[in-house]
Amino acid sequence: MIALLLAQTIAITGGTVYPVSGPKLVNATVLVRDGRVAAVGTNVAVPADAKRIDATGKWITPGLIDGAGQMGLVEIEAVPGTREATLAGDTIAAAFNVGEGINPASALIPVTRIEGVTTVVVAPAGNLVSGQAVMVDLDGPTIEQMRVRSPVGMVVDLSENGKQYAGGSRAGVAERLRSVFRDALEYERRKTDFNRAQMQPLSAPAADLEALLPVLHGREPLIAYANRRSDIETALRLAREFKLRLIVAGAQEGWEVAGELAAAGVPAVVEPLDNIPSYDALGIRYENAALLAKAGVKVALMETNTHNSRLLRQEAGNAVSYGMPWEQALRAVTLAPAEMFGVADRYGSLEPGKVANVVVWSGDPFEFSTGVEHVLIRGKEIPLTSRQTELFERYKKLPPTY
Repeated sequence: MIALLLAQTIAITGGTVYPVSGPKLVNATVLVRDGRVAAVGTNVAVPADAKRIDATGKWITPGLIDGAGQMGLVEIEAVPGTREATLAGDTIAAAFNVGEGINPASALIPVTRIEGVTTVVVAPAGNLVSGQAVMVDLDGPTIEQMRVRSPVGMVVDLSENGKQYAGGSRAGVAERLRSVFRDALEYERRKTDFNRAQMQPLSAPAADLEALLPVLHGREPLIAYANRRSDIETALRLAREFKLRLIVAGAQEGWEVAGELAAAGVPAVVEPLDNIPSYDALGIRYENAALLAKAGVKVALMETNTHNSRLLRQEAGNAVSYGMPWEQALRAVTLAPAEMFGVADRYGSLEPGKVANVVVWSGDPFEFSTGVEHVLIRGKEIPLTSRQTELFERYKKLPPTY
């Protein structure tokens, strides 16, 4: 990994540390060594050879994690040649893993990471079963060096968009998914018969049925995009029938079934800046994230417009302004998504042994006026430059006109 190739010891000293996994620490030090957090506390011995970052008066948090998007899969929305998130011509695309479509050189990556977002879930889009999402860090010249975990979940579309892949009816969506799930289990039981063409045709190719098996055996979560209350309830129904590890994404009317989600232990990935009603979610409201969290639902936040993934902290600030406790909002963009997607042993909090994704802020990260002062990804300090900052520097002093 690139961070290990450039390993160094860094001591971030004097700031207020918000480790997420425990209470804040005032006038504390975060010691980073070989790409990992080596120590966090108020009495950390700093090695003589450590590079020091003075964070006096600053706030220190884990790097933020965006719970969804197409980072690296889309560059210019209107140009098909720069879009990689959808596998065309196959409504059941379970074997489709978006990882190798990611462009590590995307101009959107620096724009996003200099706003404190260090890790993102990259999800496929389109189709009924969209495919496999992956998680990456926003640094590294190759996909392999960026990769955190692949896959982190199987994406299906239970929103109104999914109807077009199942005969135009929500009931058709549910029945199509049931048929595919049952066929995947039948395929597993009768692989020999399948290979000998001694069984009836199944509802998807073998590669897609094979890819669904980790989901159907609970080793990988099903990420179901569902906004309308009834669609969320359909997702819960399918999860009960097939004993799935369900994550509901979107969940714009989630607050209406918050008790059911909490009772089922189903987490939700939501976008707190959404408040415009549609036929897919007439009950959408800004308080959604707060009400879900209050009911006991584990909540992570996302910014689905990849060109605006840098606004993730604004999503969190909006959740706070509409009732979510500040500490829960911080957790919703750090440890909660790490837990949902199975990487909490390495990501999401500032603890010894975890990957050193660290951000130093000038103040409260959820305030508009706060700036990012330092970003570390895997222990490597990232330059706070992007195409936007380069353009600003280039044109901030225009030549005189005559």
